[in-house]
Amino acid sequence: MPSRNLTFFEFFAGGGMARAGLGAGWTCLFANDIDPDKAASYRANWGDADFHAGDLAALTPTSLPGQADLAWASFPCQDLSLAGAGKGMGAADDADRTRSGAFWLFHEKMRALRDQGRAPRAVVLENVVGVLTSHGHRDFHAIVAALDALGYRVGALVLDARWFTPQSRPRVFFVALQKPLFSHLSRDPTLFPGLMGKQADAPWTSAALIGAQQSLPDALAALWVWWRLPAPPHRNVHLADILEPSPTASPWRAPAATARLLELMAPSHLEKIHESQASGRRAVGAVYRRTRVDENGAKKQRAEVRFDGMAGCLRTPGGGSSRQTLLEVEGDAIRSRLLSPREAARLMGLPDSYILPENASKAYKLCGDGLCVPVIRHLAEHLLQPLLREGASQLAAAE
Repeated sequence: MPSRNLTFFEFFAGGGMARAGLGAGWTCLFANDIDPDKAASYRANWGDADFHAGDLAALTPTSLPGQADLAWASFPCQDLSLAGAGKGMGAADDADRTRSGAFWLFHEKMRALRDQGRAPRAVVLENVVGVLTSHGHRDFHAIVAALDALGYRVGALVLDARWFTPQSRPRVFFVALQKPLFSHLSRDPTLFPGLMGKQADAPWTSAALIGAQQSLPDALAALWVWWRLPAPPHRNVHLADILEPSPTASPWRAPAATARLLELMAPSHLEKIHESQASGRRAVGAVYRRTRVDENGAKKQRAEVRFDGMAGCLRTPGGGSSRQTLLEVEGDAIRSRLLSPREAARLMGLPDSYILPENASKAYKLCGDGLCVPVIRHLAEHLLQPLLREGASQLAAAE
């Protein structure tokens, strides 16, 4: 007999990229986002039967049906990222809940479900790697303590989209499992030897994550879980492979515009172009404009290019430059254009059947704020599903 679908709530859902990554073996019971443009994208791709548009603060526990296996929350990152204001999440009673402090709104809903005996068996929180160090680790401590207080054992992994798609995009995933279920699994380590360990496991832990875990108070550190995942399959797709030939939304620029871009490059980056020309092969690089301090201490705009087959991290307008420039070098010919909306979606692992907003800026925002779909699928297949399906069934049998 086939097993039932696992169920989930998706908070701060955006365009439903967690749903896309979890896949067909999961059923969404509830999804929410406050942004009307993202809500429109969610509905265009997934319908509106389980979607609620609006402020999470206005939702009551009765808005959340049943008892989900998983609650997923990719809460806002503005105050935790390097590009943000660095304000941090704030304390539960004085946080700005329209930004990264919206975590506490999610926490309130989970606490209400716990009090009703309907707490999800697992929670996943996703955010930028800045959450590991922001405010001297205080935000990291607050998240771990908050999940512990709700009755979960907590660990985290750092997963980078670069292992799955040609985009550099490291993100932190807190994975929390209800304590009774965790206790059952950990009693017999031979049941699931690949899911958890006693120490950090490469490549899913970074120096920043190890440092954050080591900074925890002793009581929380003793409850920490080092989750494990198998190595990802070898990625054989490069930036050039996901490009559209001549997208109407991002046409190739006039030669004068490309010349101005080259004028912004430091000698070391121009040398990369010369090396590509000397190779005789077509090369495609990703370019970001950045503000750098020159040898005289003055701020100066620079264009920086990479030819390693990777795009830089997609961003939103609120986090700086939201559109990367592509630079194609083939012999003496050099041309440039902006990354197209469909190319941005491909960097997030979204299929071409995924419906993007017609407005390019809205499409970039959707992707820049989103989740890399194959990252979520890897996490679901190799950790969440074994924990929640096989692990839970064994616990039920033991009871």
